[in-house]
Amino acid sequence: MTATIERTFSSLRVPNYRKYFTGQVISITGNWMQIVGEMWLMVKLTGSGVSVGLTAGLQFLPILLFGAWGGLLADRMSKRTLLTFTQMAMVVPAVTLFVLALTGAAQPWMVLALVLVRGSILALDNPARQSFVVEIVGSDRVLNAVALNSVVVHCSRILGPAAAGTIIAVLGIAPCFAVNAASFIAMLIALRTMDASKLHTPKLAERKGGELRSALRYVARTPELRIPLAMMALVGTISFNFQVLLPLLADFTWHGTAATYAGLTAAMGVGSVAGALAAGARGRVSGSLLVLSSLLFGIFLIAAAAAPTLWLQILALVPLGAASVTFAAGVNSSLQIAVEPVMRGRVMALYSIVFLGSTPIGAPLVGWLAEAAGPRAGLVAGGIAALAAAAFAAAAFRRADSYPRQDHGIESAGDGRTQPRSGSGRTPRPQSAGALRLDRR
Repeated sequence: MTATIERTFSSLRVPNYRKYFTGQVISITGNWMQIVGEMWLMVKLTGSGVSVGLTAGLQFLPILLFGAWGGLLADRMSKRTLLTFTQMAMVVPAVTLFVLALTGAAQPWMVLALVLVRGSILALDNPARQSFVVEIVGSDRVLNAVALNSVVVHCSRILGPAAAGTIIAVLGIAPCFAVNAASFIAMLIALRTMDASKLHTPKLAERKGGELRSALRYVARTPELRIPLAMMALVGTISFNFQVLLPLLADFTWHGTAATYAGLTAAMGVGSVAGALAAGARGRVSGSLLVLSSLLFGIFLIAAAAAPTLWLQILALVPLGAASVTFAAGVNSSLQIAVEPVMRGRVMALYSIVFLGSTPIGAPLVGWLAEAAGPRAGLVAGGIAALAAAAFAAAAFRRADSYPRQDHGIESAGDGRTQPRSGSGRTPRPQSAGALRLDRR
């Protein structure tokens, strides 16, 4: 038991990561309070599922359009410096929304505009944040660190909505935005006080033409990257739309209040934390894990849609949260392990594009479906997409010869270089030293 606990939290032995972890807990909790505030404000201003879906989608539209350039910037400059800039910039839309909500001047178009501003900053922030983790802990601990980051996100998903629901009920929506603005101070302190000499900083990418095209070609010919990204593109577009569906379930299906919304979100967060902790204790990531987690994700989405009462739906959201974070953390970890360091920012930008940038496409569609056929239909659609992703990946992994997982005493691909298969005549595809055979266990 002690060994399992130590393995689960091994990245916290790294002083820089402890600072980053603490700053993330505070900052992301504030971010979830802002998200709850934005969604609930739009529900009350418009009463429209499409408007709520548009709000969720707009914050990630810049990632879809410009995320690849954000990843390129992360490869070209210090990620720590870039994150310091984005954390300071995030304060502006939070403070502006606070003033608008406090004075009662908020209009739907104003909320949407500020959400778009925040999304534009996220297009720079997210690729740097995703790829900075491995610089803090090194490649040996990346799977554990990614899992602990998921713990942060989903603990914050519990704390943020719970705090936001209480604040909205007692003080109104505006203080949610003020708390988020203040929360960025914690992350700025963490970044400022890190020991730069202990960071695993890779060589920065050279400035030359065609860098984005080369990253796309690199992913296209590397199944260890291509298959997980394809899975996330489908699941991210249709299945990960809880920001849209949970407030609509609370308001339209259960005729509840902000506390109902917070309860649904917190229930899913409990399962997500459990799934993230389990992922942190795991020593490897495999193709079978991604297939299984996507399969379970789809099953639990459909089960949540079928729940006849609020309490049964809350109960169903717990395993749904566990399956969702197991899938997302597995995709993230597999990419971090397989990618060459000089490409990490751009590949993690592609991850952000298919995971978050797909939201502007999926969220309005799911919001429209929820408005036309009810929020339960949105859950069912997500379940079908996750099941389809599992079926696709199972077939694709069988066709592919190898899959990345951590090199912890397991047979690896030698020196990390890929040789052409005997008699195949194929061009070698790039692999990292951790690129291993597909684990079918």
